[in-house]
Amino acid sequence: MVGGVPTVTRSLATDFANRGHQVWVAAPSYGPRDVRRLENKVRVYRFSSFEFPAYEDLRIPFFPFVPLRNLIKKSDPDIIHIHSPVVLGNIAQLLAGGLRKPVIATNHYLPINMSRSLTSDPLIGKHFSNVSYTYLVHFYNRCDYVTAPTQTALNLLYEHGLHAPARVISNGIDLKSFTPGPPDPHIRQRFNLPLDRPLALHVNRLFDEKRVDVLLDAVPKLKSNTHIALVGTGPAEPELRAQAERLGINDRVSFLGYVRDADLLPLRRCSDLFTIPSEADLQSLATMEAMACGLPVIAANSYALPELAHHEKNGFLFQAGNADELAHAIDRLVGDQELRQRMGEESLTIIQKHDRAEVLNQWEEVYRRLSIEFKEVKERRQQLRTIRKYRGYTSEEQRDILIPRIRRTGELRFDQPAGDKHKKGWRTRQDQA
Repeated sequence: MVGGVPTVTRSLATDFANRGHQVWVAAPSYGPRDVRRLENKVRVYRFSSFEFPAYEDLRIPFFPFVPLRNLIKKSDPDIIHIHSPVVLGNIAQLLAGGLRKPVIATNHYLPINMSRSLTSDPLIGKHFSNVSYTYLVHFYNRCDYVTAPTQTALNLLYEHGLHAPARVISNGIDLKSFTPGPPDPHIRQRFNLPLDRPLALHVNRLFDEKRVDVLLDAVPKLKSNTHIALVGTGPAEPELRAQAERLGINDRVSFLGYVRDADLLPLRRCSDLFTIPSEADLQSLATMEAMACGLPVIAANSYALPELAHHEKNGFLFQAGNADELAHAIDRLVGDQELRQRMGEESLTIIQKHDRAEVLNQWEEVYRRLSIEFKEVKERRQQLRTIRKYRGYTSEEQRDILIPRIRRTGELRFDQPAGDKHKKGWRTRQDQA
């Protein structure tokens, strides 16, 4: 599957392997057979799967309980990190309990990602969203730690009942790879883009919830001669092409399809702005990459996009679904070069806190602390079993040993002051009596 979640998972695994960690990835295969291979120092296990009929390009594995159990036992990981709460994530969570492995889960999903038609249905949409969040929160509350890429994403989980320990960790981007640079006119020629017109870039999968139709509706309303470049593929492409034909804007819009990374970087650098009308993003990698290249951003005021696009600072926000506001914002930016320059510089400032190197440091710290806490719990439980078995042969000091519990609320125990044996979440033998 092409998209943000696979990209984040692959990048995180590869970066950790490059830092000297051992990494195993379990994922659906691209067909009916299991596949095992070494990819960029990462051991990748792909289990046979089928394409999910309700969501194109999403593959569901055939419940590989035994193979995944054998993989976890063989690899003996310190941490199990789940990025998808479906099938493989469910199995990993079930196995982790019996194998005494700590589980971290990252939420990347909204109900609209599962089905825009059901979510937007006036009769069952609210019920569908509530059921979806009930499942997600129930899953995450059975994990030992939960993360989300933005505060918006985490707050949504809290609002629906999350009480597991949690924090925000950005998906991050490589600020060494995505940088501003001089525009290359040859890249426009290669993609048959006009050389003498402002260029608004959009990069995303062409799915209904990404609302590319709003961007196309905005084109006839533009007072400027801005050209729109759409990068991406997806099941909505035929309908979007038909919409462009119907609006008579084929000469003002280019469907570029899949563009490899080597070409996408110079394409960003020769663009004047980046726009994203999506109503289904908990964090947008494409937007962050555009910001790292110094582009101002025009984004829908929806979910987590305002955490990247700060209105009147590094771009503009428009009401989700409002093509008139979007067209006005595009005209305002392309008509003021000084404003574009200032907002582009602000994008560079805002994106700094999403630097991949810092994000990896945050992940390493969470992994390390949770792993240590679990090992301490295991050791102390073993001591407790010994005390109970040989009660008459142990000293009073040994019998008064602290019994830690992995808490389901609050911070990791490492965040709590040491030395207070009556701290909430800790028990002594006398406390149990």
